[in-house]
Parts: sequence; structure tokens; C-alpha cells
Amino acid sequence: MKVTIFGATGLLGRECLSQCLDAGHEVTLLARTASKIPTELRERIAVIEGDGLDPVAVAQSLKPATDGILFAVGIDRHSPEDLCTDVTRNILVSMRDHGIKRFVWCGGGNTVGEEDVVSFGSKFVVWFSRTFMALRHRDKLHQIALLNESRDVEWVGIRPLQMNKGPRHGKYRVGFDRYSGFSKITAADCAHAMIRMLTDDTWLHRAPVIQY
Repeated sequence: MKVTIFGATGLLGRECLSQCLDAGHEVTLLARTASKIPTELRERIAVIEGDGLDPVAVAQSLKPATDGILFAVGIDRHSPEDLCTDVTRNILVSMRDHGIKRFVWCGGGNTVGEEDVVSFGSKFVVWFSRTFMALRHRDKLHQIALLNESRDVEWVGIRPLQMNKGPRHGKYRVGFDRYSGFSKITAADCAHAMIRMLTDDTWLHRAPVIQY
């Protein structure tokens, strides 16, 4: 497959890149700083240097032959308001222009949806996010709202809670099971699930929680 990755220099994005290459996919990525990509990997991929907030750079990273997109953009306290939402909006425009259908993204368990089991644990996650991670919480709410308005695109997402470094196990739960702030998953297993979703329609237009 021909895959474009956004956010490939972060923890999750690096896993997406590595696992895509291991699977034999042809990879293009958009990076603000291409030098952050290890030299041995840059020789095996196409790197477009630019910002996802720039519609022109996004369009350059997507070609009509692209089979799918992996969205692994992260947010920190220095990120602009609605970073993920605005980058996603730019991607959706280019996807429509080029006839690209599949968009796989990583959200967060702090956005409770209609299918979630609403428990004390999930309510605590939402409260904690609103109180201590308000920038990220708002952005993820706006991003999923944008996607819910974009049913013409084949999008699918996962929502991890605590995502940490660690090995890929390949065994995890994906669904709308009860969860809490203690629910964990490694970035390697998140990437594994996302890459599978490039060709799996099970969760089309839905964003299940991923956890062990």
C-alpha cells in the first residue's frame, strides 16, 4: 500500500513508520523537520518538509495513488489551539481533491461518545482532561466533530488512554468496553491497530477505545 503519515516524528508516529516499512508499504510523510527522521529510514521513504497547518504542504504529501493516511499528530502545551482539527481539515480537503478514501487517526479516551460505557472511570478521565489538559481535550472534541460531519471519507479511529513506550504485543481490546484513567496501551500496539484499520472496515466511521 501507499501510505502517508502525519506526525511521524512523535512516539506513535515513529511506530507507525517503522511498522509500515516492516510490512512493505510505500511510505510518504510530512514533517516540519525532516532531520528528525533517522538517516537509515529517510533513504527508504519520501519526506515532504512542511507543516500540516499549510494546505499546500498537505496537498504535496498526498497523491492520487495514496491508499491511506495515518494521523499520529501529537499535542503538547505549546501547540496552537485546534492543531489536530485544523490539520485534519486540510487533509480532508486534499483527500477529496485526490479521491483518497481511507483516513485512520488516533484520538483520546477523554472524548466520551454515545457508544461508550459511561462509568466513574470514564467520567474521571473527562474531568481530568478538562481540568489539566484543556487544550488537548478541546482539540479532540473538535476533531471528532469534524470527522462526524465527513461521512464521505472512510475514516476510522482509535482512542487510547495511557499510551506508553513498550513492545508490540499484538493482543489488545478494541471496542467500547468500560475504561478508566488506568487503562494502558503501548504506542507500538496503537500503531499495529491503526495499520490494520487501513484495510479493515469493522470500525468504519467509529472510534473505539484501545486498551489491554
